Amino acid sequence: MRHSGSSIIVTGAAGAIGFAACEILAREGAQLLMVDIDREKLDQCAGRLADAGHTAIACHADCADEGDVARYVKDAIAAFGKVDGFFNNAGVEGALAPTHEYDIAEFDRVIRVNLRGMFLGLRFVLPHMVAAGKGAVVNTASIGSERGLAGACAYNAAKHGAVGLTRTAASEVAQKGVRVNCVMPGVIETPLLVGMLEQMFDNVEAGMEKLGQTATLNRVGQPREVGDVVSFLLSEEASYVNGAKWEIDGGALATIRNDI
Repeated sequence: MRHSGSSIIVTGAAGAIGFAACEILAREGAQLLMVDIDREKLDQCAGRLADAGHTAIACHADCADEGDVARYVKDAIAAFGKVDGFFNNAGVEGALAPTHEYDIAEFDRVIRVNLRGMFLGLRFVLPHMVAAGKGAVVNTASIGSERGLAGACAYNAAKHGAVGLTRTAASEVAQKGVRVNCVMPGVIETPLLVGMLEQMFDNVEAGMEKLGQTATLNRVGQPREVGDVVSFLLSEEASYVNGAKWEIDGGALATIRNDI
């Protein structure tokens, strides 16, 4: 029960990683405000947690819209009186195409959700944490924050930006009692990954196996494996972790595979 009595906002809460984190945080005692743009799926996810006896409030919002972000933070304060933790997780994969052929409107859309949305979350949540003198934030970056992924210029640019936002915010609020870190998931079995594989491979299962070989563990990861790290970083157990980027990639960034 490391999060007993804590109130935590999770964006992208109806997605695979977001909901896995919500399940873990709720089981560990957190009160949750779950945010997502997919109203139907969000209601189902929040309902599952509520049926299990947890406190989980659904808030339908566009995380890249300034008014919606201000509203979900206001709703959390109204419901819980505080925001102790924030999993700033909402994102989209975007279409795949070479940079010199990439659709400009699609580039703007991906940057809007993945980077502007992350900034807005920080912009509206951090003032409450700073005023309280405590809090923890985890942003969702990617191993794409460290490497180029052919065909994903918008996604990669946004995820590189996510690390920059994390480090900058961490340096600004640390002495005010607030920590900001990010996680960098690798190949995780999610609908987002399946969407990318459908664009990259004729057979999704074969694509999953191929990408899994980039990790030294020789498999794709599961959403709960990201959620466990998020829960730790939001907890007091990570009290001396700030401005960090945690790879959750099965060792993909640690080596160049020479046996595949």
